Amino acid sequence: MIESRPDIAVGLGGNLPFEGSPTSATLVRAIGRLDTPDITIRAVSRFYATPCFPAGAGPDYVNAAVLIRSALTPRDLLQRLHDIEHEFGRARAQRWGMRTLDMDILFHGQSVLPDAAGQRAWVNLPPEKQVRATPDHLILPHPRLQDRAFALVPLADVAPEWRHPLLQKTVLQLCQALPREEIAAVRPL
Repeated sequence: MIESRPDIAVGLGGNLPFEGSPTSATLVRAIGRLDTPDITIRAVSRFYATPCFPAGAGPDYVNAAVLIRSALTPRDLLQRLHDIEHEFGRARAQRWGMRTLDMDILFHGQSVLPDAAGQRAWVNLPPEKQVRATPDHLILPHPRLQDRAFALVPLADVAPEWRHPLLQKTVLQLCQALPREEIAAVRPL
């Protein structure tokens, strides 16, 4: 029964058009692709314009978050997200590069994957290694969630009271811990 499943948050973003449509239209269509018999959409955040990182590297992004419930395992859900990304022209040519669509599991209930030590290793990875290092397994909650206003601000629309299982802070508290200028740069569309 899906109602007994934990809440799952999926972050969406992109900054390149797909088939002539703007990124916001791609996000709307991708959210529609999530609405299947084995995934229940519980809430959708507002859409936000967020600055490209690094600054000047490309067009600004559009970001959103979706709260769902599903019987899919985290790995099966991640595969579904990758399949949807592919449908919308996602090419994984460059880490943190421009893209038509990016979909990430931000959290899956209170799951910590692969385990607390593995999660902490990725959270504490130095910035210069974050650009090059790519995990070969799913890490949950998303290891950069607490650092990213473009993920936390939309997430606050749909799951403000979700508590990070290792950091023991809510989404709202994680937002408050970020520099004000980073939060202010995430603008509702």
